[in-house]
Order: sequence, then structure tokens, then C-alpha cells
Amino acid sequence: MLEKTLKVIEEITRQGIIKAYAIGGGIAATYYIEPMLTYDLDIFFIPAKEGLDVLAPIYDYAKERGFSTQAESILIEGFPVQFIPAYNDLVREAVENATTLKYRDVEAKVVTAEYLAAIALQTGRAKDRERVIRLLDEAVIDRTVLGRILGSFGLADKFKKFEKQFHEE
Repeated sequence: MLEKTLKVIEEITRQGIIKAYAIGGGIAATYYIEPMLTYDLDIFFIPAKEGLDVLAPIYDYAKERGFSTQAESILIEGFPVQFIPAYNDLVREAVENATTLKYRDVEAKVVTAEYLAAIALQTGRAKDRERVIRLLDEAVIDRTVLGRILGSFGLADKFKKFEKQFHEE
């Protein structure tokens, strides 16, 4: 099912509906750490056109192909997909620097572990803090790259506090 979903997302990109994308959130994390519970496929994307409703072309595409919606997700080949516009410079850079990984016969763009950790740290919800801990413990993280990302986006001090708290627990 996910394979078919990824093919549709690639098609959306090829058609120019979105400029670029990368899988983020819990499913991206499963490329680097043991699986975590997640209910949907988060797709961070850079819109092809700027404007107030950058999601409209995606929803139009989905409607034309008979895909239904469920809450904030589009059910693509039975899999809930949440399209999230790159909402800040960190997420935009994460999409632009995504790595290509293979899932069965399909290649897909995925946010790197370093950017996943930075985005989770920036977001700061409980499940995001847990994701940072697991990424630091289980994933192969390039600390130099992570440090550059954190410094570029004003997260270095937040990360130091996080690490200090994490090591005290």
C-alpha cells in the first residue's frame, strides 16, 4: 500500500503540482530508528506556486483521481497522507537536502536524521522530544552536520539544555 502511495506522490511532483517533497515525521524516523506508532504519512513540501492556498492543487489532483479525505489527510491508495507546506526555513532546507531512499521498488525523498532531530527539537511536543532521544540513541547522526543545522536555526542552546536534561534523567 505505501509503495503505491509513494508512486502517487512522485507523480504529483513530476506534474509540477509541488516543487519538491520529503517524507517527515514518524515514518521518516523509521528509516533511522525502530518503528514508532504513527497514523499517517507526513509529506513536507515546497509549493510549486506561492499563494494563500498552496494545498488547493494537491486536493484538486486528489479529487480528480477519486482519492477521499479523512480529517486533514488525503487517503492515497488507502494510506492517509498529510501534506505540510514547508512552514519555515528549517523545514524548507530539510526538504531541499532530503536523501533518496528506496522502499521496495520505489525511490522516495526522506528528511535526513539530522534534520528530523532539529525539526523535532524545534517543534518541542512530548512525542517530538521522544523522537530526538531515539534518533540520538539509535540513528547514525553526523554530529557536525547536526551542529551546523542547530546553529543556523538558533537551536544550539535549546539542544544543549535538552541534552543536559536528557543525561540527568
